[in-house]
Amino acid sequence: MHGKGMSSQGPKDFKSALRRFWFSIREWKVKIIVASILSLVSTLLMVFGPMILGMMTTSAMESLKNQGAINWPEINFLGFVLIATFLLSAVISYIQGVVTSSLSVLYEKKLRNSILEKMRKLPIGYFDKTPNGDVMSRMINDVDTISVSFAETLTQIITSFTMLFGYLAIMLYLSITLSLIAIIAVPISTIFISVVLKKAKVYFAAERATLGKLNSIIEENFSGQLIIKANNHAGKSIKSFDKMNTRLYEESRRAQFLSSLTFPLTHVFLNLAYAGVCMLGGYYVISGAISIGGIQAFIQYLNRFNRPITEVAQLSSTIQQILAAAERIFNFLEETEETPEVEKSLFKQIMNKDRKFLGEVEFRNVNFSYDVKPVIKNFSVKIEPGMQVAIVGPTGAGKTTIVNLLMQFYDPNDGEILIDGVETKKMRRDEVRDLFGMVLQDTWLFSGTIMENLKYGAKKISDEEVYKAAKMVGVDHFIKSLPNGYQTVISEDSDNISAGEKQLLTIARAVISEPMMMILDEATSNVDTRTEQLIQDAFSKLTKGRTSFVIAHRLSTIREADLILVMREGNIIEQGNHKELIAKNGFYAELYNSQFSEDV
Repeated sequence: MHGKGMSSQGPKDFKSALRRFWFSIREWKVKIIVASILSLVSTLLMVFGPMILGMMTTSAMESLKNQGAINWPEINFLGFVLIATFLLSAVISYIQGVVTSSLSVLYEKKLRNSILEKMRKLPIGYFDKTPNGDVMSRMINDVDTISVSFAETLTQIITSFTMLFGYLAIMLYLSITLSLIAIIAVPISTIFISVVLKKAKVYFAAERATLGKLNSIIEENFSGQLIIKANNHAGKSIKSFDKMNTRLYEESRRAQFLSSLTFPLTHVFLNLAYAGVCMLGGYYVISGAISIGGIQAFIQYLNRFNRPITEVAQLSSTIQQILAAAERIFNFLEETEETPEVEKSLFKQIMNKDRKFLGEVEFRNVNFSYDVKPVIKNFSVKIEPGMQVAIVGPTGAGKTTIVNLLMQFYDPNDGEILIDGVETKKMRRDEVRDLFGMVLQDTWLFSGTIMENLKYGAKKISDEEVYKAAKMVGVDHFIKSLPNGYQTVISEDSDNISAGEKQLLTIARAVISEPMMMILDEATSNVDTRTEQLIQDAFSKLTKGRTSFVIAHRLSTIREADLILVMREGNIIEQGNHKELIAKNGFYAELYNSQFSEDV
């Protein structure tokens, strides 16, 4: 669901949302003022239309009565004024529409850029705890709600209130008694509408919450099709979706039913007033208290008087929708960001005069908790330049967390992490991350050609260097077998590429970026034994002279590591090379023997 349906619930704090909304658009206040003036002038010109028509009618009737013929020069002059008024109003309205539309598009662009920029600044922990569907809903649905309704609502606010007070002023000028009949219907209908909208708001709030849950279910079902099919869970998934979808339908139906009552309720009371005006106005014409043109103009004003009142009643709901969507966006934009970057980075200190990077890494008494649960406890280790370090242990031991801390995806609660003797927190995050090439268990490929994917993250690199790296990893033959070779268009969802082939591409991408250090997080989990050996050979060449970290469950891939860190419950319980740890006959030996008992 897009547009208005996404933001039916009002903001939790109306005044705060309105203040923040104005603050976010005030950079275009000149455009807003210009659009407001244009809308005001256009509406005022339209307001005088019925008055001019009434004058034409009165002129014709009086000239026939007094002179026996219609005074055509006067009628023609009034007709020319009427046409000119309508044309000028239309031109001004068009210009005003262009201004407000450009304002709406600019604001939409600003919001999307702000959300994307905010995503860049948010810590990884936010995305760990927040469903992707929720963030996407804010960036797509909530922004759409604002962009679709903003320009229209700004125009309606000015137009409706100008018409309302303009019509009312002229109606009072024509007849105070008839005007009172029209006016008295307004507060009565407003009372009924406020009661209805108050009840509707409860259902709108429930609809909003249910829609968020439904988005999450849709995303889970879409991204988890393989698991769903493998576990024959399709039937339960459909039932779960159908249950939530039915619940959303019921809440939306009730909310829309109640909110839709505002229009007919307004018209009931205003039409009753219209009938009263027609009867009393007829009497006034017969008695000579008002001219025929005057009552004609009054009835036209009364008929048009319904429109701004109806729009004002509906505007309250639309404004609630806009502010609710804006509030969700503003709340997202105010989420806690990563800790501020250092003002003066010490990154240059890790380079000598020849700009040769060493690659010494040290963890000193590092502690880290995820929420309140301790994950890393007093972790200390020093890794010499050029070492290949393997990190092993059972699930939940803290292996990936160590890498996340090293890459500054998370900040440690206590302790220090140093690269070549300089604390990482005294360097910019992008500088630290530029030092590493990272290959994860979960592959990620964007929509584009294979060549574009392989060059992703590389500064400047020629096609020949890409070919060389692809051959080194052993993926060149596979790429050339595709219909368009390196220019074949792929994406994360491409079904003509296997999981192992995708992994090979991400590994080749890491090789091409030529990082100072390497991180491999279960990088060979999706490949067969033969391909694994090719990758191991490629990594041996790639990591030669580079400090590298390998997280592995498949212990056959780390037998040649210089240092193996064995972790359990956030602590290093053993360390050494493969032979040393096997000789200790401890926890590592137990893990290894469970996988490769025939090798021991």
